[in-house]
Amino acid sequence: MKTITTTQELAEFCAAASNKPYVTVDTEFLRERTYYSKLCLVQVAYPADGGQDDPDSAVLVDPLAKGISLEPLLDLFRNEDVVKVFHAARQDLEIFWIESGVFPKPLFDTQVAAMVCGFGDQVGYETLVKKICKQPLDKTSRFTDWSRRPLSEAQKTYALADVTHLREIYEYLAADLKKTGRAHWVGEELGILTDPATYNIRPEDAWRRVKTRTNSGKFLAIVRELAAFREEYAQTNNVPRNRVFKDDALIELASTKPRTQSDLGGSRLLLREARKGAIAEGILEAIARGVECPADKQPKPDRSRDKLQVNPALADLLRVLLKAKTESAGVAAKLIAPSADLDAIAAGLRDVPALSGWRYEVFGEDALRLCRGEIGLAAKGQNVKVVSL
Repeated sequence: MKTITTTQELAEFCAAASNKPYVTVDTEFLRERTYYSKLCLVQVAYPADGGQDDPDSAVLVDPLAKGISLEPLLDLFRNEDVVKVFHAARQDLEIFWIESGVFPKPLFDTQVAAMVCGFGDQVGYETLVKKICKQPLDKTSRFTDWSRRPLSEAQKTYALADVTHLREIYEYLAADLKKTGRAHWVGEELGILTDPATYNIRPEDAWRRVKTRTNSGKFLAIVRELAAFREEYAQTNNVPRNRVFKDDALIELASTKPRTQSDLGGSRLLLREARKGAIAEGILEAIARGVECPADKQPKPDRSRDKLQVNPALADLLRVLLKAKTESAGVAAKLIAPSADLDAIAAGLRDVPALSGWRYEVFGEDALRLCRGEIGLAAKGQNVKVVSL
């Protein structure tokens, strides 16, 4: 197996790949000690003319090699004549977007495709290798430090398998999507993955990810300021946000509202390193801003669904309809609509994902007809069928 360590070698491989209909791509990275992922290895393969065992058709690219530039690979990502195939692409795409401002286009995600081809919700790569390629997958090197050099032969073999089997998986899923006419379903889902907003985390919005049991505006104002400080500090210093302070400590601080560094010493959950220096100062300033926040500037939780008048009988019927539709289509029910969205539809809301795009084709159209009393449901043996009224 070949490991590329120079820009010239990478350019030659990418030139060959640019004449192929697709390439498969995967990455290995570290994120345990940093806010942003550290790219340690890129695996790339293209369909081989001499068979999938052609050693020149799959390579490892070492982004840590001295003097190497990934620009030839980025040019390949920009080449819209070549499909870029990933499995569970979100983290891979985040790395390339944050580091280079590039999204691979056109994109194909085999995890997304597998969901609409009937393989279940968020199916893993190992499962697809077993079901489609009929091959076992050695995962013994899954938990490894990919930044250490040299890489062992076992690490290289493990890493390369993540793109060699992916060729067969892609060809199988692409053919299935063409046969069923569902390729546009996958395209709609991938729009989220190639939206910069998916990866641009704004510190002022970080509080929305913190789970609290209190909806008090004053309390949430402190949570917002603390979460914003933590996010900005973590981004600036490239450290994991939990290394600054964890969510449980954030909630404790918002509740106790310490005013001095001495007060911080009484915290049960705050890391020792956060009780002094720049972090301690940032915490106290954030709490002061939250305490002084006027009522009209305090964050307000989304309570739009708190008082929904849900028709329980209709909600139950929608669940039965969803089960029948997804079983018939071979699609995971969670991919169409979570339980909360079914309740929202039963309460009269129409701004839910299940009522637009390809989900409308599978479920949404009949869901609205059911709500209007235009159809009913009837049991026929083990199946449920739609009956016009």
